[in-house]
Amino acid sequence: MSSRKALIVRGGWEGHHPVESTDAFVPFLEANDFEVTIEESTAVYADVETMGSTDLILQCMTMSEIGPEEFTGLRNAVARGTGLAGWHGGIADSFRNTSDYLQLVGGQFATHPSGEPGQLAGDETDNFLRHTIEITDLGKSHEITAGIEDFELETEQYWVLHDDLIDVLATTTHPARGYQPWHRPVHSPAVWTRQWADGRIFVATPGHSLDVLENPNVRRIIERGLLWSSRAVA
Repeated sequence: MSSRKALIVRGGWEGHHPVESTDAFVPFLEANDFEVTIEESTAVYADVETMGSTDLILQCMTMSEIGPEEFTGLRNAVARGTGLAGWHGGIADSFRNTSDYLQLVGGQFATHPSGEPGQLAGDETDNFLRHTIEITDLGKSHEITAGIEDFELETEQYWVLHDDLIDVLATTTHPARGYQPWHRPVHSPAVWTRQWADGRIFVATPGHSLDVLENPNVRRIIERGLLWSSRAVA
């Protein structure tokens, strides 16, 4: 019998493949002694009994909306020790109109810069930039990112608005290119954690597509983040 319960909540914008991407982590969770339940909407967050028995929430819900009772249920569950984890827009670009959710997570997607004008194809690859995920000094010793070296990706590079209650394990740098309006490099968190009362929150910004989630470094970080954020086994 599984000793922990994981709840996958998925939906929102289909461009982030919420079904396929979360399905890819179900075997990992089950192998780590989680009983996995999957919900296709945020309505479950308002279910006090379910949330009270959930040890980990894996959320993949890009944009969309969340009702007041649903958000209250989510926030209360996290405060009582339920872990909240996710990647890319599934957690860092959810519920834009709910400011309390943005405070809970600690970082909000602002943009993903595009390539150089005149060299754009007119599809999603216009926003795929070669960039480096740089492990911070904290990240080098943290159990989620320890032993992982800086690595490169060619995918969306998230620019994140954030506060200083997050613990940043990795960053990425947006250079000041001549065709962009900013005038100096901008350093943005790429992987972070957050303590919220008794709950742990984990966010990784890489994860736009399945191939990114299959990158060994990204996959390892997310797997470790899921385990780290889960409520500890009594």
